[in-house]
Amino acid sequence: MCRWLAYTGSPVTLDELLYKPENSLVMQSRHSRLGVEPMNGDGFGVGWYDDHSPIPGLFRSIEPAWSDRNLRELSQHIRSGMVIAHIRATTGTAVQQTNCHPFRHGQWLFAHNGVINGFSTLKRALRMAVDPALYPLIEGSTDSETLFYLALTFGLTDDPPAAVAAAVGLIEDVALRHGVAYPVQGTFATTDGQRLWTFRYSSEGRSRSLFRNRDVAVLRAQYPDNPVLHGLSDDTRIVVSEPLGDLKGAWLEVPESTCLVVEDGREELVPFAPVLTTA
Repeated sequence: MCRWLAYTGSPVTLDELLYKPENSLVMQSRHSRLGVEPMNGDGFGVGWYDDHSPIPGLFRSIEPAWSDRNLRELSQHIRSGMVIAHIRATTGTAVQQTNCHPFRHGQWLFAHNGVINGFSTLKRALRMAVDPALYPLIEGSTDSETLFYLALTFGLTDDPPAAVAAAVGLIEDVALRHGVAYPVQGTFATTDGQRLWTFRYSSEGRSRSLFRNRDVAVLRAQYPDNPVLHGLSDDTRIVVSEPLGDLKGAWLEVPESTCLVVEDGREELVPFAPVLTTA
């Protein structure tokens, strides 16, 4: 399907997230441990925030992450305290830059691992539900970008959990009317550069994997000789499709049907359920 990573904390270079961990995102692009398939080579993308603009930087490519020399070069020089990175395994749509995650609208980023089942059948009805002012901004052909613009239509910039719940509810309602079972599968991440919202949900109740790191201060006390932990700030929060390493106790699974909200190092887990919405 795909793999993604969201980071918030003190600024780090991108290679600290994408290359250096034992099971880094670039490593997962060839050898995913928990994905539907081990290889995610249909492009990648990374979005980051800095002090120059509230609009995040965005770099996307159709090259496999493991072989893109530009990504390796840039990652050693870009520093950020809020990052979303994604490696893609297409579920049928074209391998092109506009289909690579994360997607950007203004100061917002969005990434998805999963699928809208029966999307070819549901696509017209779902896209017709997008706000007419937003519709022309859709650049690609993926179900993920459609989900993002539905969430924007339902107020993502004001209340992300409610907007994602409404978007998922609409998809499930349209799927029911078209005879498509279990339409939504996935994990989602979105941020405005200040707060991070991540979601784990599927219509079937068997979502793709999602993990968050244990409190860094606790891990530092548990592993006082681990140099990696001493390089992380106490407010570091990393949410990932699969753990970046095998350090015992470092990773906690995000529960099924849950929204995780992170701000200034504080996190909150709240139940997530779709809200019935009709087109």
